[in-house]
Amino acid sequence: MEYSKLVAVTGLPGLFELINSKTDGAIVRSLDDKSTRFVSSRIHNFSHLESIEVYTVRDNVNLVDVFTAMDQAGQKLPDDKDAAAVKKYFEKVYPDMDFERVYASDMKKMVKWFAVLKAANVEIKLSEMPEEEEVVEEAPAPAPAAEEKPVKKTRAKKEPAEKEAGEEKPKKAPAKKKKAE
Repeated sequence: MEYSKLVAVTGLPGLFELINSKTDGAIVRSLDDKSTRFVSSRIHNFSHLESIEVYTVRDNVNLVDVFTAMDQAGQKLPDDKDAAAVKKYFEKVYPDMDFERVYASDMKKMVKWFAVLKAANVEIKLSEMPEEEEVVEEAPAPAPAAEEKPVKKTRAKKEPAEKEAGEEKPKKAPAKKKKAE
């Protein structure tokens, strides 16, 4: 299972693997109970885990960076129901987090998600973008001599018979609006 295929769905607990997307929703598989279901995009929003960022005192960081720090800390995860314990945990594990802008509910969610990812043995890493090959700029080739194309003869368009005879239809003057007094 790839980290890049994982999504969070608003209104539904846990994490989901994106199986297939459709115009009106997506087919997802729960990481908790492995059940597959259709989720309507009219009711729910989908957030790819790769696109989620966390506020820090410096620049925002990707959620992967926080998960990596949690993994490297090797500490026991706190009870996700105790907001104070979760905050103390993140103060030790990721002290750069901006605790004024990251809510306790968000930190609890990160703890839950990390536990789910560990239970499902998901490798937590961003998908790599294909590296662009270096383009070697060469001196521009001289432009080929422009060939002159023969001019095509076109027929003149015939005007309607009325205009040829010099008779024009009178144009109607635009209607004037009356001012209300």
